Amino acid sequence: MNLLNFFSRRAAAPVARDRLQILLAHERTVVGGKPDLVAILREEILAVIGKHVAMEADNVRVRMDRGEQVSTLEVEVDIPAQARVRIAIAS
Repeated sequence: MNLLNFFSRRAAAPVARDRLQILLAHERTVVGGKPDLVAILREEILAVIGKHVAMEADNVRVRMDRGEQVSTLEVEVDIPAQARVRIAIAS
């Protein structure tokens, strides 16, 4: 194990993909009584994007297709060309 790699952070995309896979796997096992996962994901995605870009809530669309072996999550975000970018400082 390389000590320098131990302290480095993983890129955001693989981490996000892993988290979504965990959420989807969990959602498949939950039976009734729970809030709609797609609605929850939409709100969380909107909150994250809203930290960096000023945009309308109607500009985010989330769709989930469930198959027997594979489920897909499609996220479509319309960001206006003149969107004001916010600089987020990690704390």
